[in-house]
Amino acid sequence: MIYRKEIDGLRAVAVLPVICFHAGFAWFPGGYVGVDVFFVISGYLITSIILEELEAGRFTLAGFYERRARRILPALFFILLACLPFAWWLLLPEELEGFGDSIMAVAAFVSNILFWLQTDYFGPTAEQIPLLHTWSLAVEEQYYLLFPPFMLLEWRLGKGWLAGMIALVALLSLGFSEWLWRQSLEANFYLIPSRAWELMSGALAAFYLQRNSPGQGRAAQAASLAGLLLLGYAVLFFDAGVPFPSLYALVPVAGSVLLILFASASTWVGQMLGNRVLVGVGLISYSAYLWHQPVFVFARMQSLDELGVGVMAGLSLLSLLLAWFSWRWVEKPFRDRRRFTRQQIFTGAMIGSLLFLAIGGWLVWAQGVPGRFAE
Repeated sequence: MIYRKEIDGLRAVAVLPVICFHAGFAWFPGGYVGVDVFFVISGYLITSIILEELEAGRFTLAGFYERRARRILPALFFILLACLPFAWWLLLPEELEGFGDSIMAVAAFVSNILFWLQTDYFGPTAEQIPLLHTWSLAVEEQYYLLFPPFMLLEWRLGKGWLAGMIALVALLSLGFSEWLWRQSLEANFYLIPSRAWELMSGALAAFYLQRNSPGQGRAAQAASLAGLLLLGYAVLFFDAGVPFPSLYALVPVAGSVLLILFASASTWVGQMLGNRVLVGVGLISYSAYLWHQPVFVFARMQSLDELGVGVMAGLSLLSLLLAWFSWRWVEKPFRDRRRFTRQQIFTGAMIGSLLFLAIGGWLVWAQGVPGRFAE
């Protein structure tokens, strides 16, 4: 698969609004749509890789899950470990018990289901849940479990038929989300059936680009600019009162698809996304996403007063610095096949998951360890 630095730039455009939204910066009321951008990018990249390997006759589920484990689990486990001493120090027993629930749900890839049952993403308690942001990671992990076997099973029907089935799933999922937000805002926000269409939109972009190059000329200039404007509109003018996802989500999703299809190195928007600063932030975007929520939550908990804009800006920068550290010293080494074999990755994934299930289970069993505090 050909590397496109503008996609890394788009990752930066996705993660920075999310960080600003969780920091409480009022000028980014729709920053949460950055997660939807991530979903589109993930659908595009995963499908592109699978299509390329299926055509070459070398796609295997073991190889796919090895890559996902290398990409996701080392940084996730590292940041969970980093959170533990702060949770022990700052959380009251009931909060630490809830943290134990969160750790177990993260390790089992079901944190979106846990938070659906417990938490309003836009409610005031969201600022007190260190691992709330992992709901989107769970959605992607569930997608990774379902989508590759589906592609493998249906590949024999032909690419045209497969693309049509994906488009049908996307339409059904979009229609379901438009219906579900009227029944349960929380279920609609957190669960994969109403989010699948965003991932499928990226998948359809991958099918298109497998036979076509990213757009060039005036049409590409206009389309990529339109995509950027759609994203900007969602970030600046959406807010917590917008039912999401729903037809409203077509704005950031369509914008993301337009940028993937048309923001090439020959367009102004593609050149902007491909600049060194945005690409650099895009490279560390996964770690930045993992770090920012616990950094914000623990900082707010240890302060008696509400943190000001300057402090939150500093914490946002700290999140990016921590992200660089974990990208450089955790993410990159584990992606190197010369340093860690497939067997070591799978063994480490199993041990790490069981370890965090045990830690979370103990915190719940001990009811948040109230003995940590004096009477």
